[in-house]
Amino acid sequence: MSPNRSRRTGFTLLELVIVVVIIGIIAAIAIPRMSRGSAGASDKALAGDLAVLRNAIDLYGAEHTGTYPAVATIATQLTQYSDNNGNTVATQDANHIYGPYLRTVPPLPVGAAKGNTGMAAATGTGVGWIYTASTGVIQANTTNSEVDAAGVQYNTY
Repeated sequence: MSPNRSRRTGFTLLELVIVVVIIGIIAAIAIPRMSRGSAGASDKALAGDLAVLRNAIDLYGAEHTGTYPAVATIATQLTQYSDNNGNTVATQDANHIYGPYLRTVPPLPVGAAKGNTGMAAATGTGVGWIYTASTGVIQANTTNSEVDAAGVQYNTY
C-alpha cells in the first residue's frame, strides 16, 4: 500500500445526512397512515357490532311472531333462552326453546360512551346503544358531532 492512500473508515457527514433525510421521508408517509388505521378499526367495529345486534333483534322478532324485545329487558331477551311470550330463563327447557341470540352485548367502540354495553330508549349513564322496541331499530349512543374519518355521524350507521 502506498503512503499517499489512506484507508477509508466510517461514514462521511454527507452520507449520514442523506440516511437521516430518507428515514424522515419514510416516517412522514407512514405515521399518518398508521394513525388513521386505528380510527378506521373503531369505525369498522361499530359497523360490525351494529350488524350483529340488528341480526339478533331481527331473528328474535322472526321467532316471536314479529314482536321485538322490550326496552327494559332487551339484553336478557337476547342473551338467554325465551318462550313464545318473551319470558326468559338462563338454561333451555321444554318451554324456552328460542335463543340465545347473543353471548354478550358488545361494548360501544366509539364516542363519549365508548365501552358502555347498556341498551335503553334514550341516552343515560352506562348506555351504549339506543333501542326503539316498536321498530326494532338500534343505534350507537353518540352525539351528532361524533363522526368517523369520512364525516359520517356514528348515530346514522
